[in-house]
Amino acid sequence: MNGYGLPTGAQGLIAALAVGLVIGLERGWHDRELPEGGRVAGLRTFALTGLFGGVLGHLQPDFGAWPLLGALLGLSLLLTVSYARQAKLSGNLSATTHVAMLLTLALGAFAAHGNITLSLSAAVICAVLLDLKPTLHGWLQVIDHRELTASLQLLVLSMVILPYLPNTGLGPYSALNPYQLWWAVILIAGLSLLGHFAMRITGAQRGVLWTGVLGGLASSTAATLALARYARQQPSLAGAAAAGSLAACGVMFFRMVVLLAVIQPTLLTTFGSSLVVTGVVLLGVALLRWRKSAKTSVGEGVVGSMAPFDLGTALGFGSLLAVMSILVPAAKQWMDASGLYVLSAVTGLLDVDAILISLARLHGAGGLSTAATTIALGLATLANMVTKACIAWTTGGAQVGKHVFLGYLIAMASGALVLAMVVTWS
Repeated sequence: MNGYGLPTGAQGLIAALAVGLVIGLERGWHDRELPEGGRVAGLRTFALTGLFGGVLGHLQPDFGAWPLLGALLGLSLLLTVSYARQAKLSGNLSATTHVAMLLTLALGAFAAHGNITLSLSAAVICAVLLDLKPTLHGWLQVIDHRELTASLQLLVLSMVILPYLPNTGLGPYSALNPYQLWWAVILIAGLSLLGHFAMRITGAQRGVLWTGVLGGLASSTAATLALARYARQQPSLAGAAAAGSLAACGVMFFRMVVLLAVIQPTLLTTFGSSLVVTGVVLLGVALLRWRKSAKTSVGEGVVGSMAPFDLGTALGFGSLLAVMSILVPAAKQWMDASGLYVLSAVTGLLDVDAILISLARLHGAGGLSTAATTIALGLATLANMVTKACIAWTTGGAQVGKHVFLGYLIAMASGALVLAMVVTWS
């Protein structure tokens, strides 16, 4: 007897039966409209298969694995004959139910060995996957080839390459840590791909404002450029495009918060509050600008999604990050803090992520003070916003540029004020 008052082994058999009932419930419901005898297997058959697996699992200590292997082989032959017959009569080539039955037998045996929680969890996951067939197939219809490629490439970057990279400093100043550099690349690629899919999921009618908000996850600079071009094509929507550009930049600040939280969270105690306030103010100004242009029809589906972060872009960003990892300590050594500030400003004109990651890593290694890191990050952010303001003005025209510039000015002033208060109080 066990702690539940059941005979020894009874729990395993009950769990094996439950495995069959869980999977059989979904399969039985799926084929509920078929006539009696027209189904490959239903609730009862799956329940018996799970229980059969439980019995075979109990036999293993005395007879070894041979009974289970024989049962799997026999069931496989039976299902093969059934599959051939079904395919011939109905033309249905799906083997999902047959595979689910083999899994039920294996999970029943697994439960009998005392792995009750894992076997029941696997059965639930199996039932959920079977039930999600329309949803999963719908995703396959929506996803295009470049998105599939980008997703698979991200999996290669994170699951295949990352685990085998050395986690130690190499090269000049021991600044090149392959593992940390690659992890940063994966983080940026993941955020960008998330932004791309978010835009795709919301659909073509998401509107200009949501294009900015979601595009900011992928690239605020790319989103600003796309919206500025949109305003150039349709000047009447300049106010809405400016709102979307402000929203994209606001999301960029929350991206920076996420990067700092992952790489060097101690910087959030000083620089983090300023980033959050700046981002909130930008989103608030964007919403006000959006409401002023609410009477204008927007979002006709002409603003495309941001391109997914592909392997070439990832390798390019990784190379830039590696160069910045060397230049940041070199600039500090050769020209002290002033050189680091110049490098941050120049680099920020093109990209804020690489310099932010490099500065955060140097600060984490103790090679840069909090004050110097904050100033350098501030200069890089300011330079990046100047670039986007110029893009908005030159590409979208004065009607876009002036609203973007004014919004940036208000947000940066608010962030600087908060940062000054935090420094004073600390």
